[in-house]
Amino acid sequence: MSLYSTLRPLIFQLSPEAAHRLVITLLRLSGSLPPSRALLRGWFMPRLDGPPVSAFGIDFPNPIGLAAGFDKDAVAISGLSCLGFGHIEVGTVTPRPQPGNPRPRLFRLVQDEAVINRMGFNNQGAEAMARRLRRRQNGAVIGVNIGKNKATSQEAAVQDYLLLLRTFAPLANYLAVNISSPNTPGLRDLQSRNLLEGLLKPLAVEREAISNVLGRPVPVLVKLSPDLDDAGLNDALGVIQDCRMDGVIISNTTLSRQSLTSSKASESGGMSGSPLFARSTALVAKVVRITQGRLPVVASGGVFHAAQAQAKLDAGAVLVQVYTGMIYEGPGMVRRILEKGLILPPHPSRDGES
Repeated sequence: MSLYSTLRPLIFQLSPEAAHRLVITLLRLSGSLPPSRALLRGWFMPRLDGPPVSAFGIDFPNPIGLAAGFDKDAVAISGLSCLGFGHIEVGTVTPRPQPGNPRPRLFRLVQDEAVINRMGFNNQGAEAMARRLRRRQNGAVIGVNIGKNKATSQEAAVQDYLLLLRTFAPLANYLAVNISSPNTPGLRDLQSRNLLEGLLKPLAVEREAISNVLGRPVPVLVKLSPDLDDAGLNDALGVIQDCRMDGVIISNTTLSRQSLTSSKASESGGMSGSPLFARSTALVAKVVRITQGRLPVVASGGVFHAAQAQAKLDAGAVLVQVYTGMIYEGPGMVRRILEKGLILPPHPSRDGES
């Protein structure tokens, strides 16, 4: 039995949001001092390296990353880097600060090993995150997940994303365009063909210009919903490929409540965790099949253990992200997954042939 499994009942006495704030604070503080960083590494860093992964022009030390939403404001990167992650995706960040939706807005479904959230992109804004990323000193692979402000209309959304691209392209290893959160009204509509073209085409032009100035590529991924029907998925993937985006993240949270047993299942918002695993893994395989393996897929959804991470890789994902699993399995989760020894099956997008 791990220390976390002993402490978890006490942590779960706190509200989910209060517990999350406590964890972020502890990671921020422990990551700020060399002695505590060394202690974290000693406890949680895997004793096995890798396996390393090369995807969309970036070298990752291992395939397990932290999904967006955990460190919304990039305040705890140093501490999180001590837990063994191959990459850390911060955000979702919006151009202007916003408080998000009214509390309560985060719910544990313990019986289902799931979480429902309707956070609403609560964050301190682009300026605050950029200031922190400019100061950071560790070499972790960092992705920045970007989204529009709630008050920004669909017609003006592209301006929010362009501003964020310009701000974070010099500061991050990659960017992830979030158009699939169910908690910002109208955001998921941006996945439709016409609106997605209107968003991604200007981003592609701006990315090319920024890449020329920086002297390096600026990988841009698109995060999709698990609730897209076949026609919507095909449309979105077609636009993403036509606009030469570098990959997709499969998937965001779901509005489905299928097979949930908790009394909190009726709460509105996006659901993540164990019940999403099969759905999102099948979607990974479908995307790989539709794109013939030419579009790198980052898999996110329901990973708690090594066998689940391996299933994502076997389905064709190049990288795997976790979040809800950390809530239930604790900070030693990445170490336990990697020390099982993940195997990277041959795949065109993983081998740089896309």
